[in-house]
Amino acid sequence: MDDALVRVGRALRLALLIALAVLFLIPFYLLLRNGLSSERDITSPEWTFFPAELRWGNVRELFDDTSVPFARSLLNSALIAVATTLGTVLLASLAGYGLARIPYRHANKVFYAVLGTLMVPAAVTFVPSFVLVSTLGWISTLRGLIVPTLFSAFACFVFRQYFLGFPRELEDAAQVDGLGPWRTYWLVVVPNARPVFAAVGTIVFIGAWNAFLWPLVIGQDQSAWTVQVALSSFTTAQVVRLHELFVAAAVSILPLLLVFLCFQRWIVAGVERSGID
Repeated sequence: MDDALVRVGRALRLALLIALAVLFLIPFYLLLRNGLSSERDITSPEWTFFPAELRWGNVRELFDDTSVPFARSLLNSALIAVATTLGTVLLASLAGYGLARIPYRHANKVFYAVLGTLMVPAAVTFVPSFVLVSTLGWISTLRGLIVPTLFSAFACFVFRQYFLGFPRELEDAAQVDGLGPWRTYWLVVVPNARPVFAAVGTIVFIGAWNAFLWPLVIGQDQSAWTVQVALSSFTTAQVVRLHELFVAAAVSILPLLLVFLCFQRWIVAGVERSGID
């Protein structure tokens, strides 16, 4: 009787996992199906699992479209996401390490001030940030798209929580060997904190790649468009190019899938080690 209940429980869990997997894969199926279809197949009232003819030429048409520089947008998004990730991880890790390790009587006050910025809505700082970037002449430049987004209070919080639990014995041993604070950080702390670095870096990369409002306002010239801005250009008041929109969306999520599949185990490990409940 017990064995039968165990088998039934396993079967139910398997059925639930399969159902959830199917629900998770439906959006990807729709992107692939509609991206390789014609406009008539996409808007047809008679639904087919896949069109009779797969239009692989839609991919070539996407990159040949002169009205939307999609290849340039992919490059811009890659540069912005990589630069934002590296800059955010560097600044936030240094800030978090300093708040966790450097003895300073106002360290907690500074930390609470940093946390306080998380409670400020982004809409409040959007206009001042735009005015500052415009004054510096950074409109439609990579500097204007990257620099204002480099520091993350959330990333600083995650690093501080992790470094609070970092073994002091390793740092003490490094100091005995003659390493100063800077070399101790780079040669001892960073190599042993790879999970949290990878977790924060992955989250920042995904956020930078998916950013839309700031790149839309700052990247006013087509040469500064990102992937998300380029995607929005396929649906205008004059025309809606559904097949290009779907194939462009499918192409744009490939980097995110690769990054997530490569670092998914680090995300869980990094969050666990940072002490976040």
